[in-house]
Amino acid sequence: MLRKFGVVIGFVLIIGVAAAILALLFDMRPRPEERDETLAAPSVFIEVATPTSTTVDVVTQGEVRPRTDINLTAQVGGRIISTDRSFVNGGAFKKNDVLVRIEDTDYRLALTRAEARVAQAQQALNQEQAEADLARRDWEELGDGSRPSDLTLRLPQLRQAEANFQSARADEREARLNLDRTMIRAPFDGRVRTINVGLGQFITPGAQLGGIFSTDVAEIRLPLSDTDFATLRLPIAFTATENEPGPDVILSSVVGSSVREWRGKIMRTEGAIDTATRQIGAIAVVNDPYGAAADDGVPLAMGLFVDATIKGRALDNVYIIPSTALYGRDAVYVVNNQNRLERRTVRVASVSSKSVVVVSGLAPGDKVVVSPLRGNGEGDEVTPVISDDNQRRDTPGSGTAAATDRGAGAAQN
Repeated sequence: MLRKFGVVIGFVLIIGVAAAILALLFDMRPRPEERDETLAAPSVFIEVATPTSTTVDVVTQGEVRPRTDINLTAQVGGRIISTDRSFVNGGAFKKNDVLVRIEDTDYRLALTRAEARVAQAQQALNQEQAEADLARRDWEELGDGSRPSDLTLRLPQLRQAEANFQSARADEREARLNLDRTMIRAPFDGRVRTINVGLGQFITPGAQLGGIFSTDVAEIRLPLSDTDFATLRLPIAFTATENEPGPDVILSSVVGSSVREWRGKIMRTEGAIDTATRQIGAIAVVNDPYGAAADDGVPLAMGLFVDATIKGRALDNVYIIPSTALYGRDAVYVVNNQNRLERRTVRVASVSSKSVVVVSGLAPGDKVVVSPLRGNGEGDEVTPVISDDNQRRDTPGSGTAAATDRGAGAAQN
């Protein structure tokens, strides 16, 4: 019994000695140096503001339309006896070409009868004129010096004969005009959009024969915002003149898997604002879209949807920065000499999906923040890191910036 008790006591003593040794070793361990834990300032990408020159263009879209688009209508009735070979869908014709001929037999007979009535009325007028002259001579020979009455001089009969003659001549002109209207001529150079009649069909006056449009001029309505107007310096209700021509326009579209371009000019702007879109239409004009203005034989076809680049004015001493640098519509952040953020209000000339043209609000050498701030704001300390500016140009080295409010959605809020 005593032996077991001694074993337990010895085991306890061994544990106590081991614990004392461990405590001594813990107290003798080297102490870590105490130091202040401070967070490093977050890094931001910057670009150094450098003044440059550029041309600000406005990019928009529109549909090509003819200046004149009408329904060809018959003014007289009858049976169609012939149509021109160009009077088919898509057919091309020249001004005064006879597109449709209506049977003219009845109208020639009407003209013959009208000419006969003119001859009869002319004879009656000549006879009445002779009788009036004879009556005047008789009165002068037999009269007592008093003034003769109109009936004595046969003036009412003469006026009636003159009226009959003028009426007969009017009937003749009408018959001749109706005969001429049996040949339906093209009022301008153009093309056929649709045809509604065919050979042998009987038509009545006012019948629509088909739709035609002119090809001398193509017009494209291009919607512009108020900012676009300011960029182009165009007034509302603008009309181009020789002394004040409109800006050039480059139109482009994919036709047959190839990009085609046509050149035109802004000739006028609408005088009213579209209440639905709050935009104003500028009218671009392309002369001879199916001929001289065609791109390697590809015409600017009516109904084609095109992208339009309106050439803007040249700007000097402006700053081109990435669109990621813009906050809202007119604010950027710069890093000052103490590496702290400053918010700047700038005046923007144009905004695209990639770049912003700043007219004022920056100075040469300003370090513009081009990366997201992720919660940092004005006055916060940051670590600036130079960004590769070659990655943020719309067209490197081109000196041209595309301006449109439609690209403003890419800017940060």
